[in-house]
Amino acid sequence: MSARFETFARLHVPGDPLILFNVWDAGSAAVAQRAGAKAIATGSASVATAHGYSDAEALPLDLALANADRVVRATSLPVSIDFEGGYSPDRYAAAANVARLAATGAVGCNFEDQVIGSANPRAMHDIKEQAARIAAIRWEVGPSFFINARTDYFLIAKPDAHDAALVDAAIARGHAYAEAGANGFFVPGIADLRLLEKICKAVPLPVNFMAFPGAPDAKSVASAGAARISHGPFPHMAALKAFEDAARAAFGG
Repeated sequence: MSARFETFARLHVPGDPLILFNVWDAGSAAVAQRAGAKAIATGSASVATAHGYSDAEALPLDLALANADRVVRATSLPVSIDFEGGYSPDRYAAAANVARLAATGAVGCNFEDQVIGSANPRAMHDIKEQAARIAAIRWEVGPSFFINARTDYFLIAKPDAHDAALVDAAIARGHAYAEAGANGFFVPGIADLRLLEKICKAVPLPVNFMAFPGAPDAKSVASAGAARISHGPFPHMAALKAFEDAARAAFGG
């Protein structure tokens, strides 16, 4: 297992990013490995949808853990799980839940700073509290587990509000999360490569970019300094679209 942790961490190279084509179950993990993946990562929205739930921790925790276990057992590659907010606003409960995830054999997880379940869809944990949550996870899981700390600034804010001030706020979180024990910094929703490059230069962690339809290409993202490119829910969405098209053809539609 220690080799998997080390392998996964070494794959995060600024300018030569790890490509993660996000999966949702054991079958898609096996397909990703056959296609040439170097590591496996799930996407929470894809996992939830595949099981008949909405995103934002509507998928029951026990089912999320069982699915993670099946994904890990389906591949010989290191596996990172999108674990949203750790299934609790309480730092210690969230850390205990991540420890349960680590027990499946996963080498890491995404951990986001949006307050899941809040009446305010724009609510984010205070920077000090989120850093404390990361520190609690680090204490529970030990030094090797890869915590990919996600900030939701660029998902919450509209694209025309993606400016220098927002980047500075994200950089401040990147530093706080690094000091708390995070291994990576995930900035989904950002599309401006100039802003991405500024974050990559300023944050002392490998930066994760999320690809999406219409996003800059992987080569350009790599040139901006990203060390990881994931694909979020879009592989699952594409698979469902292909299935629907094939079904319509079969039904004569």
